[in-house]
Amino acid sequence: MLRTLIALMLTLSFISTAHAQEGEAPDRSVTGGAQTLEDIMARQRGEEVDNAFRSEATGDPESAAGIASQLGTLGGASDPELWRALRFGSANITASNNSPTATTLIQDGGMKWLEFREGPLSVYGAYLLLITLGLLGAFLMIRGRITIDGEKTGRRITRFKAVERFGHWLLAGSFILLGITGLISLFGRKVLIPAFGHETFSFLAVASKWVHNNVSWAFMLALVMIFVMWVIHNLPDRTDLNWIRKGGGIFSDGHPPAKKFNAGQKLIFWSVIVLGTSISVSGLALLFPFEINMFAATFAKLNSFGISGALGLGELRETLAPHEEMQYAQLWHAIVSFVLIAIIFAHIYIGTVGMEGAYDAMGSGEVEEQWAREHHSIWAEEELAKGDKAPESATPAE
Repeated sequence: MLRTLIALMLTLSFISTAHAQEGEAPDRSVTGGAQTLEDIMARQRGEEVDNAFRSEATGDPESAAGIASQLGTLGGASDPELWRALRFGSANITASNNSPTATTLIQDGGMKWLEFREGPLSVYGAYLLLITLGLLGAFLMIRGRITIDGEKTGRRITRFKAVERFGHWLLAGSFILLGITGLISLFGRKVLIPAFGHETFSFLAVASKWVHNNVSWAFMLALVMIFVMWVIHNLPDRTDLNWIRKGGGIFSDGHPPAKKFNAGQKLIFWSVIVLGTSISVSGLALLFPFEINMFAATFAKLNSFGISGALGLGELRETLAPHEEMQYAQLWHAIVSFVLIAIIFAHIYIGTVGMEGAYDAMGSGEVEEQWAREHHSIWAEEELAKGDKAPESATPAE
């Protein structure tokens, strides 16, 4: 009974404290300007607390109370004031390490980063990939493989030259390696350690980091290559509207006319270019965190144009520690990568089991003439009509 009464009294005291917090600001005069119980309780409830009373209370020798007076400090700055200066980045620090991170001794944003990384990022990212694979599997079961409708001619047309295939496979191979090693880095602690133990995960983690950092250069090189080689063929035109309107012929008989790349392939191309560039830039920011700072400048632009306010984000911080820049860059890097991996899953599906004859375009570089006429009729006619040598332009199948 006594324990019940004590628990009830504590509960009522917390409730009364919460109501007091919702009213006027706490009176900090009795604490010498330090935080009060109301401040602590507000933080525990997840409420925003104005930190100005702490961030500016870092010691002032000119106005400090005498050492013998109440709350007096030796030299005008107490230990708590020194730690507050470190906490809010206003301390004059001299360190033996010349790294920019040496001036940031306390950076509590890491907990929010860790919670988001291990929570929403990992959970929703995994759901995105699993749902994408499930939808592709269901589509294959319902629609079946897209086959060549007409009679095969036995003649083949060169679709992609060797240098084009090299650029494609360099991009594809590096992206697959980056995707695997990135997923190991993100999910390794939760998945690999329970399955294989700490030593195996340690080896995989070190190897993944080395592969990820170095293969990234091949990915960026390939990204530039395919952009230069194919951008002219991926500019939107009127044939794309007709292709989209007919759904690419996936759910109907016949295929709409298309040039070298149809609207679906153009969407894949621009997704790879835009998202791949974003991944590359954020990756460079992680490799060179003190030379490339993306987010402080981005937040400043969003604030100046009023975009952050319109989105309900308020005034974004424009001064970020190097640690925070890396945390934001890592989250953005992972989020965009998840989206691109899901898109590439669809691309791999169409290029392999989803469509008959599609793999030949990047395998041998030559495709069946009938396949070309059905899926890229405009391009096929142009290729066959070059030099008025239609019969000779096609290569007989061996």
